[in-house]
Amino acid sequence: MPYDQDAFISYAHIDNEPITAGQKGWVTQFHATLQTMLSQRLGERARIWRDDKLDGDDMFADAIVEQFTKTAVLVSILSPRYLRSEWCTRELREFCAAVERSGKISGSHKSRVFKVVKTPVDAALTLPDVMQATLGYDFWADEDGAPKELDPAFGDQARQEFLSRISRLAWSLAQSLQQLRSEDSIGGVAPITAPAAAIAPGSTAMPATAKPAVYLAYCGRDLNEVREQLATELRMHGHRVLPDEALPMTEDALVPVVQELLARCTVAVHLVGRSVGPVPDGPSGRSLAMVQNDCAAQCCERSSLRRIIWLPAGVSGERAEQQAFIEALQRDPAQQRGADLLRSDVEALKATLHRALLPAQPAPPAPSAPGQHRVHVLMCDTDRTAAVPLLKRLLAQGVQVSIPVFVGDAAALRRANAELIEGCDGLILFYGAGDEVWKFHQQSELRKQAALRPAAPGRAEWVWLAPPLSADKELLQLLGDPHTLDALNHPTVDVLQPFFASVGAGVCAP
Repeated sequence: MPYDQDAFISYAHIDNEPITAGQKGWVTQFHATLQTMLSQRLGERARIWRDDKLDGDDMFADAIVEQFTKTAVLVSILSPRYLRSEWCTRELREFCAAVERSGKISGSHKSRVFKVVKTPVDAALTLPDVMQATLGYDFWADEDGAPKELDPAFGDQARQEFLSRISRLAWSLAQSLQQLRSEDSIGGVAPITAPAAAIAPGSTAMPATAKPAVYLAYCGRDLNEVREQLATELRMHGHRVLPDEALPMTEDALVPVVQELLARCTVAVHLVGRSVGPVPDGPSGRSLAMVQNDCAAQCCERSSLRRIIWLPAGVSGERAEQQAFIEALQRDPAQQRGADLLRSDVEALKATLHRALLPAQPAPPAPSAPGQHRVHVLMCDTDRTAAVPLLKRLLAQGVQVSIPVFVGDAAALRRANAELIEGCDGLILFYGAGDEVWKFHQQSELRKQAALRPAAPGRAEWVWLAPPLSADKELLQLLGDPHTLDALNHPTVDVLQPFFASVGAGVCAP
């Protein structure tokens, strides 16, 4: 059925009162900006309407209810007043009832309901289930522990963020409207199989594709904006982003839901910042971020799920339990299981995630010639150039050399690199640009891989110390471990003599 209106904005009129005289109200600015941005994305004039005349003393108009059957989507602007307004909550319920009758919304398919949170509210007891499960768009930011609306009246930074979030909302609305129109053009009445709030946390309007799904874990309030940015880019490239609705907030119900969602994903991304974030009701008292990390680590034992744990550079928890979690992620192999741990800026995180989702093109190592030994040099991506002198010296000694595969599908990458390590006669961990946590993680993974092959013969494993100098490398120098190759201040030839002897490749000439 064609729609007369693209969207209806439901709001409390007090939320449209200007902060200072002479300014436009928040809802008026929101409406005008959304109108422009949505029109640009649709390529035609968007039809958005709202009641800008009635107030709380007016009777609820049956004409509004009648219009709901001819309106494609509802945009509810939530605030404390909205929840207290019988008029606003009735608009929401009447719209949901109208689309239920049309057969185009059911269960968790929130394809025609968008939630804009102007001010944080507890909507659990007052809104329909479809709205409770929709995470929507936050139009507020935390400021010293108190919410602050993103209002252009607060200055240029607030205005830019206000525009940025409406831009994501407009993109999502356009996707939903286009899909609704497509269904109508072929006479279909089935609900959209992915929620329409495609860019908002908890929804997606992209049609199903063969591209890998990504579990983008919910995080604390300080990283919500980063999560929204990642979700936007992933969905625009056709990836399904899960969770696509609100998670249960009791531990008993939460864990099986997270496990089921992880089983559908190729990559899981965990953003860990200073904020603890939501804490589900349960005996452990662990935050939602902690529970998701535990579930993903366990999932790695049963599948090829690849994980990325991202800590903003220099981050520290604002509460003791969050700081303990941050420290555990950097030290505890169980917390890191199957994960690449990043301490970087957002762009480095995006690049790593992009590489993890690329189609796999790993090249297996060529078989060794009879009697020839293969040495695997384990390094981080940025050390490939610095490792060239070492690689040349190994090749000159007559051994076959392999290095990690850095680009490809996450699951295929993990398998390929595991095969490279498993089949080598000697391994050198090139400890250069990688930091102490990176080295710890690599050694932990090597120990776990060795534990899975208890009957396999041992191999020589060495650590190669390369610039830049660090406190951890200085400690390794002082300890003088016989399996540490100190190339910080020594020629490559001299350093490699004990290693060549250990793999049976002979001792290189001085």
